[in-house]
Amino acid sequence: MSESNNSPTSPIDAAQVQAETQFWLEKAVIGLNLCPFAKSVHVNQRLRYVVSAADTPEALLKELAHELLALMRADPDEIETTLLIHPLVLDDFLDFNDFLGAADALVEELKLDGDLQIASFHPDYQFAGTALDDISNFSNRSPYPTLHLLRETSIERATETMADTDSIFETNIETLEKLGLEGWRALGLKTRR
Repeated sequence: MSESNNSPTSPIDAAQVQAETQFWLEKAVIGLNLCPFAKSVHVNQRLRYVVSAADTPEALLKELAHELLALMRADPDEIETTLLIHPLVLDDFLDFNDFLGAADALVEELKLDGDLQIASFHPDYQFAGTALDDISNFSNRSPYPTLHLLRETSIERATETMADTDSIFETNIETLEKLGLEGWRALGLKTRR
């Protein structure tokens, strides 16, 4: 399931952005099992890709509101989750990180807290206390800034099927450390550095 929201004058190639994001999802997120719950959503085509042409944080916030409400109204058997990919805005990770506060406030403002949540991915993602080139950051590094809109019920269902969800992060770090930066690149995955 996919949708590209770029106008004819937009300086992005939405199909290319979506293809690169899907490649990352298949090779890294699913291929390295960074998210054990992603495969079934992808295979069953219940993941919606939206490539945004927003070029300001304000425009992105409006589009985010639209996508949150659309996901809430959608049948979960048709659309379980949405990736809102925004290549033209919030390229700087610190700006992106600051925007997440506004995104979470929007979820509350729309009275969707407890129903939906937002996960974040960015080409320069950096966990607090890590060096920029620390391989652990790659668990949240995507080709483009991306907001992942998730249903709380989907998260609850997924965590019920796994005995120890707290171990996912540790397992991801082990996987990435074994793989290393050269292994990441060997999979055909982009890095900015």
